[in-house]
Amino acid sequence: MLDLTYENPKPRVIAGAKQDWELVIGLEIHAQVSSNAKLFSGASTQVGAEPNSNVAFVDAAMPGMLPVINDYCVEQAVRSGLGLKAKINLWSAFDRKNYFYPDLPQGYQISQLYHPIVGEGEVLVELSPGADGQRIARLVRVERIHLEQDAGKSIHDMDPTMSFVDFNRTGVALMEIVSRPDIRSAEEATAYVTKLRQILRYLGTCDGNMQNGNLRADVNVSVCPPGQYEKYQATQDFSHLGTRCEIKNMNSMRFMTQAIDYEARRQIAILEDGGEVIQETRLYDPDKGETRSMRSKEEAHDYRYFPCPDLLPLEIEQAWVDAIAASMPELPDAKKARFMGDFGLTDYDANVLTADLDSAGFFESVAQGRDGKIAANWVINELFGRLNKEGQTIADTPMSADQLGGIIDLITSGEISGKMAKDLFDLVWTKGGNPAEVAAANGMKQVTDTGAIEAAVDEIIAANPAQVEKAKANPKLAGWFVGQVIKATGGKAAPAMVQELVAQKLGL
Repeated sequence: MLDLTYENPKPRVIAGAKQDWELVIGLEIHAQVSSNAKLFSGASTQVGAEPNSNVAFVDAAMPGMLPVINDYCVEQAVRSGLGLKAKINLWSAFDRKNYFYPDLPQGYQISQLYHPIVGEGEVLVELSPGADGQRIARLVRVERIHLEQDAGKSIHDMDPTMSFVDFNRTGVALMEIVSRPDIRSAEEATAYVTKLRQILRYLGTCDGNMQNGNLRADVNVSVCPPGQYEKYQATQDFSHLGTRCEIKNMNSMRFMTQAIDYEARRQIAILEDGGEVIQETRLYDPDKGETRSMRSKEEAHDYRYFPCPDLLPLEIEQAWVDAIAASMPELPDAKKARFMGDFGLTDYDANVLTADLDSAGFFESVAQGRDGKIAANWVINELFGRLNKEGQTIADTPMSADQLGGIIDLITSGEISGKMAKDLFDLVWTKGGNPAEVAAANGMKQVTDTGAIEAAVDEIIAANPAQVEKAKANPKLAGWFVGQVIKATGGKAAPAMVQELVAQKLGL
């Protein structure tokens, strides 16, 4: 089990000019489903293809073209729901959400308003350690996950007089993951998105690439006087939480934090001036560090939802859900707990190593049959440090897990020192090769010959009688002799053996 302290959400109290205010946040995450084909067509979902090259007739809304459900996208949604410990609805249905926009060829979006495929679930969110060093965890409730089509992409910066539309993304399957308003600060919001992204990537249901827009968040922000959130919890009456504004399409954790902070203070200023916050959709301008109005927020009925006449209700069998559940991979929390138990890792090290599947897999290969703490130290400090320095990811590393494990084996066997190991790491990183062979070829072997080391110790002691007297009076000064012997042997004398011989010769 993870060593965590569970707490109810604590509000971020913001001091206004007239009173204190509390922040309330709900998130709608749009996660693009990892699938080779779109939700209702066989068109490719390849990123970076020529504009309008991945468009089937149904995506372009050609007359008479009917959607056909991609069952793999349904499977991915079910798998995501299971990963969030959510209820899987065996009966769900698609609706048409009607609105007109240039990058939506049909003039409507096929979505699931009334009967989503996934019901209520939860995400365990870990926050920064408190003053006592104990990590704090909170459960953020997930209200639902529904499947829907993505829209296309409008491009406004290619020509001064015209806009262009790329329909490649049109029809790509999205999972909209809607949270309850359980999030009480910008830190919690980014921690929630980070954890959700991690889970989806472990599951293989979304690659989580925020730069490409494959995972983006709509952030609902409202402020209310202290105590109103508790009233909402008791009554489930959203009016206690204040009027919310939605910040659209956030795809950066840093910008999300900035946008939440700005929007909260904007709303407080309006309310304290006697004004009224208008429910609307806003965009964040990172250059100006502010949100701006995009459009007034329509209520659900303004979208004129109605059941999609082209698609029958989606009915799945419990046996199929059970088969998906049986194939689920080990998820982040379970992997972290196992790493801490099996390898004796700290909470911090286990968090770093389980941040993504590639890092976790690399570490586990290195640690297999070796000291887990030593393996973690070399993976985190040396490998990750070098990757960060060179702007690379674990997928780019030129050093294999076997090579790093080989370096650790040479350390633990006493064949090389820690300093030699770092030099060896650099050689293997830049030139490759078997660590043992590289070490031998470069004379990186510790001197473990007792006779040779003893001769060096005798020589240093004989040449420094004054230092001998000081060391006998204060044994801590014996370290000076150890350093001199190692220096005299070109750094190759085994430190432990040197320490033992120095203490023996000085009678300590």
